[in-house]
Amino acid sequence: MKKKYFYNKNDVMEMLEASEKRAKKIIKELNKELEEKGFLYYDKVVNAKYFNERYNIE
Repeated sequence: MKKKYFYNKNDVMEMLEASEKRAKKIIKELNKELEEKGFLYYDKVVNAKYFNERYNIE
């Protein structure tokens, strides 16, 4: 399986068993955190490494 560098809302929904609305909110919140730390980010996706760290997923 190809390694993912970014997760979209469908990935977040599946991993966290969250609704679409909640997944979008999570992505937006994590991207805001990245922006405050001075990192670049893309709308509608979240950095997979950062997501995994924040949600303690290995």
